[in-house]
Amino acid sequence: MKQKINIRLLAIAILGILTTTICVTVIYYSLFVKQVKNDLVTSAQLLRDTHYFAKNDNNDAKVDIKSGDEELRITWIDSDGTVLYDNEYEAKTLPNHADRPEVCEALNDGEGETVRKSDTQNMNTFYYALLLEDGTVLRVALDAENIQTMFFKAMPMILCIILLILIVCALLSHMLTKQLITPIEAMASSIEDTSKEPPYKELMPFANMIRKQHADILSAARVRQDFTANVSHELKTPLTAISGYAELIENKMVDEERQEHFIKEIRKNSDRLLTLIDDIIKLSELDQSGTKPRFEELDIYDVAAEAVETLKVTAMKKNIHVSLSGESCKLMGSKDMIREIIDNLVQNAIRYNNEGGNVRVCVGTVNGEKLLCVEDDGIGISKEDQERVFERFYRVDKSRSRETGGTGLGLAIVKHIVELHDARLELDSELGKGTIIKIWF
Repeated sequence: MKQKINIRLLAIAILGILTTTICVTVIYYSLFVKQVKNDLVTSAQLLRDTHYFAKNDNNDAKVDIKSGDEELRITWIDSDGTVLYDNEYEAKTLPNHADRPEVCEALNDGEGETVRKSDTQNMNTFYYALLLEDGTVLRVALDAENIQTMFFKAMPMILCIILLILIVCALLSHMLTKQLITPIEAMASSIEDTSKEPPYKELMPFANMIRKQHADILSAARVRQDFTANVSHELKTPLTAISGYAELIENKMVDEERQEHFIKEIRKNSDRLLTLIDDIIKLSELDQSGTKPRFEELDIYDVAAEAVETLKVTAMKKNIHVSLSGESCKLMGSKDMIREIIDNLVQNAIRYNNEGGNVRVCVGTVNGEKLLCVEDDGIGISKEDQERVFERFYRVDKSRSRETGGTGLGLAIVKHIVELHDARLELDSELGKGTIIKIWF
């Protein structure tokens, strides 16, 4: 990052130097041209005021003006274009000047000027012609460098200046980059300290986002650590029971009557272990980032009817009545996941119910929202426990949950699936009166 900032600052400096050099050269040349033209006008007027150039019968040969500047060319031209005098060439050897633009303009308007470029000498010749009182034309001319020649002659000095400025800019860019980056590096090293404000107010949203992500990562790490510890504990319990019962049977330390009981316990703990592993796998699949469920149009009522019909057998063993009411309710979602929600909620309602109790499943549309509601008249959940029942491995009644085969992951799975469907979950419960769980799609 530092290198990029330095390079870009140097690039800006170079661009600024080149642009300034070109602009200054153009402006300077414009002023130079203006000055040359003013000098030619002044020279022509001074020569006119000397009255050396006055047409009469005897003065043609007498005119011999020294300009004092060998670069200034003076030409005296008759009204018909004939050259009467030239300070550089013999007048007789020069061609007729009647077609010269500056001469034509002077004869018509009183004065004229033009610039002719020399491709061979890389020079510009500036001409100024002035009409005299006797009808003749006095022309003065001066050779001057063109803008390209001036620029290339000044190039060595320009390059030296550019090099000097670049050295200064490199030092300044290094200092500026250091001043800019140092506070950011300091903030990065203490990103967890929320008491320290970012060095620049523009970094406030970025810092807040990083801190939030950092907190989320730490929270997720703690959740995973707790989950791993809980999984180990939950798996260890049935495995210990299975191992213990198997060891007793293997060593023939129990009679045949007790063996049957131990075999049933082994089967019971094996089923619980398989259920626990199955729920863990489901949670792992739901936790996988980037995994998107395949949504399709489905009818919640039909899915609920299938689930209720399947779970009635389990409910009958506890003398619990399970009913379904409502109407057809279609939405886009994952059928398997919706079935998982209903299975978990109804199984919990049966597991934590009293013998002879009721479980009511309702599906419908309320104020344009799709509603799935599972209600029971079981043991209920205290206000303190209601905030944590959707945590992994959290049980309201631990002894009863393990006795009835609960893993403590059912409501965590429900919450995860609800979030994947952009739905919201409501819980209303009271100890000794029952629980109502509503899911709004």
